[in-house]
Amino acid sequence: MRDILKEIRELFARHGADHYGEGVSLQSHMVQTALLAEAEEAPPHLIAAAFLHDVGHFLHPDSKSAPGDGRDLAHEALGAMWLSRGFGPEVTAPIALHVQAKRYLCAIEPTYFDRLSAASRLSLSLQGGTMPPDEAEAFALRPGAADAVRLRRWDDEGKDVLHRDAEVGRFLERLAAARIKEPLSTSG
Repeated sequence: MRDILKEIRELFARHGADHYGEGVSLQSHMVQTALLAEAEEAPPHLIAAAFLHDVGHFLHPDSKSAPGDGRDLAHEALGAMWLSRGFGPEVTAPIALHVQAKRYLCAIEPTYFDRLSAASRLSLSLQGGTMPPDEAEAFALRPGAADAVRLRRWDDEGKDVLHRDAEVGRFLERLAAARIKEPLSTSG
């Protein structure tokens, strides 16, 4: 089996320049999100989650066209599942829950929706809209929910069109520290 860190590097090389409805590339957005986590002195696993949170967009062939076509591809679930081959739940759970965290924040903070970008508002409608109160209450109790909310806030802020994403290599190198699973051996 190929090493997941090598595969992540290849995904960024192939798809990092892709756009997903925002004014920045996926790579720039993911680097900015990780930089925001780093600025808040988040632990390494959460910085890794911030950096990798949209990797699911790299994995689905219809990612570029889906929002405009009115489809949600559940990039968060796809990305978390794919990353679970090399990372534990402290990295994958916030990724899996970051879309639900947006729905949750819309439910508990009256002004949160107004701060969302146009693309985030569109995707919110495709992802189920604002959580009803009972669902929001249950979400808050889920393992990883607090980290997902932190990730979501960085996700919302990491869309500066003037940002230069030269730090992608630095974050790719740091993923090894957040990785907890060893690659499966293909030999004997």
